Amino acid sequence: MADISLKRGQIVIASPQSKVKGRKLSTILLRRRLQILGVSGVVMSVASLLALTAKPTYQSTIQILVSSQLNQGVGSSHIQEGVESNFTNPNVDMIDYTLQHKLMLSSTLIQKAVNLLRSDYPYLTVEDIKGKKGQQSPLAINLLERQIAENKVIHQVFEMSFKDNEPTRSQKVLQALQNVYQEHNIELRKQSLSKRLSLINERLPKVKEKMVQAEKTLEQFRKKHHLLNPEVQSKILLESLADIKKQLRITRAQLKDLQARYDNLKQELSFLPENALISFRLSQSTRYQTLLNEVQKTDLALTQERLRYTDDYPEVQKLVQQRRSQVALLQEEIKRSLGNKAVQATPATFFKQKQLGTEESSGTEALLTGGQVPEVDLKLVEELIQVQTNVLGLRANEKSLANSEAQIRAELSKYPSLIAEYNRLLPEVETNRKTLEQLMAMQQSLGLMIAQGGFDLQVLEEPQRGTYLGSNKLLILLGGVLLAPIFGVTTALMSEISNNAVSSPEELQRLTNLRLLGTVPEISLLSTKKRLFRLPLQHLLAAFSKEAISDEKQLNVYALLPSHETLDMAYQNIQISKPSVPYKSVMLTSARSGEGKSTLALGLAVSAARMHQRVLLIDANLRQPNLHKILGLTNDWGLSLLLVEETNSSVKEYIQPIHPSIDVLTAGPTPEDTLKLLSSARMKELLEFFEQNYDVVLIDTSSILSTVDARIMASLCHGIVMVGRMDQVTRNELIQATEILSKLNLIGIIANGTKRSL
Repeated sequence: MADISLKRGQIVIASPQSKVKGRKLSTILLRRRLQILGVSGVVMSVASLLALTAKPTYQSTIQILVSSQLNQGVGSSHIQEGVESNFTNPNVDMIDYTLQHKLMLSSTLIQKAVNLLRSDYPYLTVEDIKGKKGQQSPLAINLLERQIAENKVIHQVFEMSFKDNEPTRSQKVLQALQNVYQEHNIELRKQSLSKRLSLINERLPKVKEKMVQAEKTLEQFRKKHHLLNPEVQSKILLESLADIKKQLRITRAQLKDLQARYDNLKQELSFLPENALISFRLSQSTRYQTLLNEVQKTDLALTQERLRYTDDYPEVQKLVQQRRSQVALLQEEIKRSLGNKAVQATPATFFKQKQLGTEESSGTEALLTGGQVPEVDLKLVEELIQVQTNVLGLRANEKSLANSEAQIRAELSKYPSLIAEYNRLLPEVETNRKTLEQLMAMQQSLGLMIAQGGFDLQVLEEPQRGTYLGSNKLLILLGGVLLAPIFGVTTALMSEISNNAVSSPEELQRLTNLRLLGTVPEISLLSTKKRLFRLPLQHLLAAFSKEAISDEKQLNVYALLPSHETLDMAYQNIQISKPSVPYKSVMLTSARSGEGKSTLALGLAVSAARMHQRVLLIDANLRQPNLHKILGLTNDWGLSLLLVEETNSSVKEYIQPIHPSIDVLTAGPTPEDTLKLLSSARMKELLEFFEQNYDVVLIDTSSILSTVDARIMASLCHGIVMVGRMDQVTRNELIQATEILSKLNLIGIIANGTKRSL
């Protein structure tokens, strides 16, 4: 009665959930211990067999010095214009030691060595020397050291070792490989160098032709544009442009000063009344106008020459002297035209008339003819004329400088495209010239290499008779000891991963997301069946008679029916799942058949009887009934016939008691239409009748996935309990069955066939 005192709504759990995950790996290993032991035993047996059949191993070694006899040659690491990479560096790095290493291990050379040894070892094959694919090769070649001497000679030491079961054969194999390698390598090197030389000889004319064409194109470019180097000449033009800008600024400043001086002189002459007469007389002189025009032309020519040459240049000196002569003649013409008498005309008026070329008025002529012309300040007039001449010259110079600046700018605008074209042509010439020089140097170097033979082979250490290395028996056994448990555990884990069956109650609960009502170990019914079958029918009926039932000493029912503490826990968890009113009818089902739901139904009935409850156990699996077989009861009458009856008066005739508190209603004969019977109103009426007359009704049904019968019964019962057998029900089946019953009153799930209990 102590179990009944538990609080309702509380699930009985024997161990904390936190310890379950920690035991998962150990549980898997424990469950598959036989598989682990079997695989480990096989591995150890194989290792022992290999150790017994292992032969002794002998090893012989030879050291070969490979020396490059090449001179330094042409140290070119990069050749332009598509020169092939296989002859780009014919210097000290011409020997590819990695290639030599692969050559020593090639099957072709090893086959030649096998042919040399055919007389001594007729059954020797390439696989015996090189090793089979996926196995360790008996032949090993290592690069020991590499040194470069002062004369650019490279030394590379190869160590070749061979392991064999016979000491003499290990020595002879290395000697044969040495001879084959030397002969093959000399021939191969000659062919390789000759091929490279022919490639270079083929490439040389093409490179020469490209170089000549590139030089010709560059020369045509220079002649066309009258340029040697556009970049240099553009810099010269830029310097000239800067100089012209500087001269232009100076000229404009000087012009500004002379203009101011001219304005002052004009103002001074404006106060002289005689300037009209002076202007008239000078305008009448054609020689004066001619000389003045010549002075202006000389100033313009002098300005242009000074842009090109310095003042010391003869042409410039000639123009300077010419200007002086012209200015002197101009001054003499002024004196001649004005005479020695005083002229009363203002210089300003004179200058203005000279510029405009106008005629004097009749009043001025009257002054000249009346002899009223006073003496004129010739010096002031000469200065004015000189300033005017200089102004004209500076203006002409300014115009010439501006034109020169525009011309230089226009010329400079052409230079970017010229420079780009020049920069494209010049590298092409240089690249082809450099490539030609490199190819010629390589041609000379390869010819020398062919004459010298490439490199020499020198045996530093002759192969000796093989030394004993051992038979590796202990190593094989040790490997077997280490690999046996690893293989065993790995095989077990892989089997566990590939197995889709649910293996633990924790996984069962996680997949269904249901209450874990209990974990029941494997319960055997063999002894129960044997004991029931040994009793004669009349004795069995007498044992279950009311007189016999009253005396439990005559029949120990707990020895006949399955009973376990875990079943008591599971039943108690079912009852406390509904705190208000316990479940009156509970159906047991499973995802698939054979998961032990009939046995658990009997066990739960025993647990209910121990708790002083009257129990009716119904076998509702009308298609494949099993409960009567377990209990050894007759199935001539049962649920299928009772469903045909229309009244409940004869119900007791169909029920078979097996315990003072346990009655059994077997399935009865298999009907033609089980679906029609189970879904009838009579089935619901009977279930309600049983719930009124018994404390609890336990119903054993078919699996939920195999037929629709269990789904119909699930809709009629107060509670549904799922049964899942470990290592039998799959994850997909369990999830599918849970989804079908999810909207019904699914209480929880019981893990059957576990190694431990809650």
